[in-house]
Amino acid sequence: MPSVDRLRIQLFADGAELEVIRRMAANPLIKGFTTNPTLMRKAGVSDYVAFAREVLRIVPDRPISFEVFSDDFAEMELQALEIAAWGPNVFVKIPITNTRRESSAPLVSRLSAAGVQLNVTAILTDAQVADMAAVLSPRTACFISVFAGRIADTGRDPIPVVARSLAILRDLPLAKVIWASPRELLNVFQADAIGCHVITATTDVLNKLSQVGKDLTGFSLETVEMFRKDALAAGYTIPVSASARSGL
Repeated sequence: MPSVDRLRIQLFADGAELEVIRRMAANPLIKGFTTNPTLMRKAGVSDYVAFAREVLRIVPDRPISFEVFSDDFAEMELQALEIAAWGPNVFVKIPITNTRRESSAPLVSRLSAAGVQLNVTAILTDAQVADMAAVLSPRTACFISVFAGRIADTGRDPIPVVARSLAILRDLPLAKVIWASPRELLNVFQADAIGCHVITATTDVLNKLSQVGKDLTGFSLETVEMFRKDALAAGYTIPVSASARSGL
């Protein structure tokens, strides 16, 4: 029987809605936060810096990742240094490449050597993890975000990829693997089973934690009741014909 109490993996909340972040910050199960420009735009954030400052006021004591958005590595570096200065719990998200498929490894090497805490994001392959392992400083904390959900969306099993990522990074004790973009709550337990350090999930996944270990027979009845309730609320009817009645 699965149990939240036995989980070793750290749960991070992924999102950009301030009220949700406040609620998640009050939950002792949530050990960190991540966001990205796509989630921020979806949440209606118009001022990147003001949003980040408010998030850091809400979450002063747990890791929080903010992403650069330049496509030019020189400007990306300047953005990274600015973001890193916002607080000691800040991790700077750097994409594994820019849009021209140029590797961010040289930039990651410089920033990591300078002591900037990073979250290298949008990783989907072993080779990308290995590229980062080759340049990360062993003295600087870093997250490696393997987008397991996107790997699964291609019909591939993400579990071996994440497991190999853990092996590649085993000599870097301050580098932690994030199982990113989970699609269902089961992914939390899959990631935990292989020793993944962190899983970051949106609210729709994290809200299902209350269902862990739920009695399946009772859950089945709740499902039947839901279908019945919604059919009645919608006012659906199925006129029964005489021929159908005669077939009884």
